[in-house]
Amino acid sequence: MNAVIIAVLAMLILSLLRVNVVISLIVASIIGGLTGGLGLQETMEVFTNGLGGSAPVALSYALLGGFAMAVSSTGLPDALVDMMLKVIGRMGEEKGKVYSKILIVSLILLMAIFSQNLIPIHIAFIPIFIPPLLAIFNKLKLDRRLVAAVITFGLITPYMFLPAGFGKIFHEILQKNMANSGLVVKVEDIPQAMLLPAVGMIAGLLIAVIISYRKPRNYTDYEAFKQQSIDFSKRKLLFSVIAIIAALAVQIAFKSMIFGALAGIIVIYFSGAVQWKETDSLLTGGMKMMASIGFVMLAAFGFADVLKETGDVNSLVQISSNLIGNSKPAGAFIMLIVGLLVTLGIGSSFSTIPVIATIFVPLCLQLGFSPMATIAIIGTSAALGDAGSPASDSTLGPTSGLNADGQHNHIWDTCIPTFTHYNIPLILFGWIAAMVL
Repeated sequence: MNAVIIAVLAMLILSLLRVNVVISLIVASIIGGLTGGLGLQETMEVFTNGLGGSAPVALSYALLGGFAMAVSSTGLPDALVDMMLKVIGRMGEEKGKVYSKILIVSLILLMAIFSQNLIPIHIAFIPIFIPPLLAIFNKLKLDRRLVAAVITFGLITPYMFLPAGFGKIFHEILQKNMANSGLVVKVEDIPQAMLLPAVGMIAGLLIAVIISYRKPRNYTDYEAFKQQSIDFSKRKLLFSVIAIIAALAVQIAFKSMIFGALAGIIVIYFSGAVQWKETDSLLTGGMKMMASIGFVMLAAFGFADVLKETGDVNSLVQISSNLIGNSKPAGAFIMLIVGLLVTLGIGSSFSTIPVIATIFVPLCLQLGFSPMATIAIIGTSAALGDAGSPASDSTLGPTSGLNADGQHNHIWDTCIPTFTHYNIPLILFGWIAAMVL
């Protein structure tokens, strides 16, 4: 049996049984390694060596957590929440609830989209702005699964379709690996090829918003997360805005979330917006808030390295090509499913492209798919699983903000809702794109 399939299924089953995601990844790595013929000692060594590759990511998330806590202490997120409450109050109770839900969901969607393309900070905005909004979510009885679906949509769809920020990186990786595998395409053609898969994501979002999670859901109000009256200091708010700008500027200039977060922290601390005696506790508290994501990312890198070391990723792709025969419809469907399995395990669509392109490009050419259809198949195959994977930052990010008060489960409230609402439409619309392009 293929080690990738066994390991991914083991990871998913353990996660669904509410076993901690880090433990699930470690146990699944052992199962995958043994199934792939590595042996226990070799599996442990490969897993351990793989942890080093995620060290910059883990440190980035830790520092972003500290920066988020520092920004929160200045009152900026609370000031934004206070503005929203005043708007809701002027609208009246019932009318206000309806319009405020639309307003909040729309703003969160825009922030998520902008975080990928306009201001490429990825999930850094989540721990800063989402926890202060929990009090409003509770007041409006807003289903947090809806918010998770909205954020995940904003984290994935822009890089699939829009050629800017992370989207530019995704498209360049796709174009480069296709060229290396024997098919030269123009990077300018990728948005057109990915249009139908992006429409699938939009369809999933609309289903989540209009049908699945439109009903009220009750949550408990905890004192630490209740909206309280705060005397906002204009000076503190000004420096928190400057700190955010500094963090963005450094991150974009040096392509480093670590030094971007550090720049923001330095501005806040040395501006006096936060008392010096509070800085250590704030930084430590913020790091704790994001520590779970860092540990999951560490384990995910080790898990991915074990799967690659077994050689069964390529074997899975090769087996799939043997099953396809000469059927284009079957070929497109099986390639999409393989992409889903690989991305669910690795947790990164960007890392999936080099794995699948080497086999998928020759296979698509053999089956007679056009270059545009080939782009759609490989691009969609890579994006599949980014929504729903317990190890993906597209699911870990939303959970980090929505579970700040311990009322949002990573698997049942983020992974399963995003998996069902996005992967199913992606398979359908990706398959249609392969057939019509």
